[in-house]
Amino acid sequence: MEFNAHEHRLDFLVDFQRRASFPCPECERQSPFQGEVEVDEFYFGSHRVRGKRGRGAGGKTIVFGILKRQAQVFTEIVPNCRKATLQAVIRGHVSPESVIHSDGWRGYDGLVNVGYEKHFRVNHGANEFARGHRHINGIESFWSYAKRRLARFNGIPASTFYLHLKECEYRFNCRDKDLYQVLLKLLRAHPL
Repeated sequence: MEFNAHEHRLDFLVDFQRRASFPCPECERQSPFQGEVEVDEFYFGSHRVRGKRGRGAGGKTIVFGILKRQAQVFTEIVPNCRKATLQAVIRGHVSPESVIHSDGWRGYDGLVNVGYEKHFRVNHGANEFARGHRHINGIESFWSYAKRRLARFNGIPASTFYLHLKECEYRFNCRDKDLYQVLLKLLRAHPL
């Protein structure tokens, strides 16, 4: 394998900024989202934990995500997937005039009642994954990316999971840019 100095510097900078939680405030500044957004929750953790199965399986970390189509993603670790929890995050990061796309999870019930006029669902339980423009394939794509990226570490301590998650978010949001140059610009603007 050939040594690539540019990639080595990039890995060094990313490791440095992860330790310093550098991109976290940058990720928080990207909301509120407007336009068409997709919302979904994802469970991060080991493949199989004996005991509880399915939604809310033991030992998993629940992450809620909001993706503005063709743009950026925002993630937040949540304690549960209850209606009050998910809707509080949505109200804090999505403008009321937005069009929201979600799956059929009951935690999204009542979004129209709290001011979101357009809320469309796909019913994964009935093998429905897209109906025209009604889908959540964008946020599902991010979950796939984050899962593959985090699997490289063969386990992440709970104390640093948030930083790793925000790194995935930041990399995804900067996927069309030269990440090395973006990080240098941020470091120059906000020296540590």
